[in-house]
Parts: sequence; C-alpha cells; structure tokens
Amino acid sequence: MIEQRVAGINFARRGTGEPLLLIHGIGHRWQAWEPVLDALAERHDVIAIDLPGFGKSPRPIGGMPPSVPALSTKLRSFLAELGVDRPHVAGNSLGGGLALELAAAGIARSATALSPAGFATRAEALRALGILIELRATTFLPAAAIRRIVTSPAGRRISVGMIVAKPADLSPERTLGDALAMRRGRGFIAMARALRGYEFAGAPTAPVTIAWGDHDRILVPRQATRAEQRLPLATHVGLAGCGHVPMSDDPDLVVATILAATSAAVRPA
Repeated sequence: MIEQRVAGINFARRGTGEPLLLIHGIGHRWQAWEPVLDALAERHDVIAIDLPGFGKSPRPIGGMPPSVPALSTKLRSFLAELGVDRPHVAGNSLGGGLALELAAAGIARSATALSPAGFATRAEALRALGILIELRATTFLPAAAIRRIVTSPAGRRISVGMIVAKPADLSPERTLGDALAMRRGRGFIAMARALRGYEFAGAPTAPVTIAWGDHDRILVPRQATRAEQRLPLATHVGLAGCGHVPMSDDPDLVVATILAATSAAVRPA
C-alpha cells in the first residue's frame, strides 16, 4: 500500500466514496487498521494516518501538541491541506478521543470512537498509562529477543495480552512490527503526559457511535457507562469478545460498527 505525507503526517489511502479518517491509539501506527481497511475501502475513501510522533510521522518541530484538543487542531490543518472536507472519522483509544474532538469541532460528518480516551478517572488513566509505559519499556529489548518472544502464541499472549483479547491470532510479524513502532514513537512520553488528566468535555455536532470491548483491560468497560451518561444522544455499542484494540480481535464486528455509523450519517444539503 502506497504511503504519502502531507503537513508532516504520514498516511495510507485506499478506496472510493465519502472520506473516512482512521486514527490509531498512543504508541500505535496506521497499520492498526489493516484488519479492517480493505472492507472499509469498499465503501469509503479511507485515509489511515500515523499521528505526529508515531509510525512514520515525525514529531512536530517545537514539540508535540500539549493536549488532545491541540492535537485535533493539528489534524484539522492536515485535512484542510489534503483538501478533505468533513470526513467520517473513526478512532481507537487516543484516536477515539480525537474522533470525538473533531465531531465537537464540526469537522466530522460522523464519529465512531472505539474505547475512546476521555472517560477515565485520573486513577484509571494513570493505571492505563502505567501499563502502556511498562509495555513500551519491554520493546527496548534487542529486536532479536523480541522476535523470539513473539514467535510463539504463548509469547504473544505475554507481550500483548493486555491490549488484545486474542493475542495468539496475531502474526509474529505484525506483533514485532507493532513493538518496534511503539519503541520508535518519539511522541509517546509527551502524549502520555497530555492524557493523564484528559477528559472529553465537548458537545459533538455530528452523529456519534461509541463502542467498547467487554475485554478491554486498558480503558476498562465501566468507562462506557460514563460515556453513555455524558453523551446520551450517541449510539452506544458493546463489542463482545474484544479487547482494547478491537480491530485485531473481531474485524468483521468493527467494520459493521463503523459502516453502520457512516451509513446513518446524512450528508447535509
């Protein structure tokens, strides 16, 4: 898949139809969406990005945006330079919070947030970030050692079992690539600081779907109850059998969830 770069953001693009922006979580890369990308591209012009400081997108000159809303402003500039007007947006974790921020800013035609940041208590956020920081620390082992660990299903369960519900289903190549991407993500520490006290406080002006994996061990499912209380007009969906990154656990369910959201959004005259 051909990658491009606009406004300092690396992305992959595929498909035709109304544009759909896909945003990954902290420490990840656009390839997080590969399990669902082909199916989504049958209906949409899919744009899967590397957030600034992650994947192949460099950390911005002057440092990372100091907050999630500030990062959403960076994405607005990216979309404007790309010439994309009011795309549908789907995001996971940090990306889910960004999808909601774009919906609140009137930028998104619809927003689908998968286990979004922004609904954790401070204690829950610190716990989640602590797990991810510890996980990232393990990625600084020699690449050969990581390769040996992820070769076996048991090794993948130990290394990524906190993130996905079905780690044995991941390929060794995919698990190794994600680990190295997490290690190289120069924006990780800055975004972790920004997420410690982040709460989503916006009022989306576009249709919103919030979906939560019932096996999420990072942003635990009780946060879905807070999301429902704060955004009662949104569509709230449970993702049975899914962990924090549901695209890997049940691609068909995630595709159906996103396409239901984009199909329900009515294009304004």
